[in-house]
Amino acid sequence: MSLHYLIREPKIKLDKNPLLLLLHGYGSNEEDLFSFASELPEEYFVISAQAPYPLMYGSYAWYAINFDADENKFSDINQAKQSRDLLVDFIDELIVKYTIDIEKITLIGFSQGAILSYAIGLSYPEKISKIVAMSGYLNTEMAKENFEQNDFSNLKIFASHGTVDQVIPVEWARKTGPILEKLGIKFEYKEYPVGHGVAPQNFYDFRNWLEENK
Repeated sequence: MSLHYLIREPKIKLDKNPLLLLLHGYGSNEEDLFSFASELPEEYFVISAQAPYPLMYGSYAWYAINFDADENKFSDINQAKQSRDLLVDFIDELIVKYTIDIEKITLIGFSQGAILSYAIGLSYPEKISKIVAMSGYLNTEMAKENFEQNDFSNLKIFASHGTVDQVIPVEWARKTGPILEKLGIKFEYKEYPVGHGVAPQNFYDFRNWLEENK
């Protein structure tokens, strides 16, 4: 397999089961989001992938974040695109290995994992049915060229952000909705009075959203 991962097999076995693919944030690892795997709906495969670029002490990144002399942050767009396509290949490998329903593949991303989830969904909407994007924002530079011409009629997105996020400003997240609406993507957005993290209410809201949008 092209990426290291953790898996929780579905507790309710169907002919083909839906997939939740968890994508952690910058400087974290595959164990982070997997910590709430047991709380997720029982009919899903829950797979948490480890990002390909090692940082230090068991932490990883999907792409580098560089700082200039004025401490402005820049994302390595080429690395982000490589990770985007690596994840699409990884999904194809999972489909071969497990009995996954290819019509029901959901990305759940936090921070950098959320940013990448948007890029994958916009670039390959035929592969992804739903996205949960927490504490991230949409960076269209990471999507494939001419992504605007894709068919987004089956894609649904739940996005959330903390109003006092000190890592990714909430203003960045608020710019995402108008872009998605313009593309005709079904989109729900919620804010919580927290920093850069997943509030309990946020978890319950996206889990309910998954149940309502099977």
